[in-house]
Amino acid sequence: QVQLVESGGGLVQPGGSLRLSCAASGSIFSSATMGWYRRAPGKERELVATITSGSRPNYAESVKGRFTISRDNTKNMVYLQMNSLKPEDTAVYYCYYGYRSWGSQYDYWGQGTQVTVFS
Repeated sequence: QVQLVESGGGLVQPGGSLRLSCAASGSIFSSATMGWYRRAPGKERELVATITSGSRPNYAESVKGRFTISRDNTKNMVYLQMNSLKPEDTAVYYCYYGYRSWGSQYDYWGQGTQVTVFS
């Protein structure tokens, strides 16, 4: 099992910035991909960004150029720096941790942290 604890959500005005952090603990897998997903009110959960164990990032088109994902493998942490925030970024953001072992995929999610962008 893997436990994920997010922090850093909050209220911000359009154009502002927030930084999300997520700490992973438990059965850590060195090749795991970490990342962030979000769910806006009335919508499906969607990918925001992921980063491989080798720090290769992948971003949703809607956040490219505004958000930056990073990770610290020594601390089992993943971060999401969000700049130039827009009202449409308002959502619950979930930390993601996933890996493949012996042919099976294992996915874990945090409890979520609320990000609200308002004017």
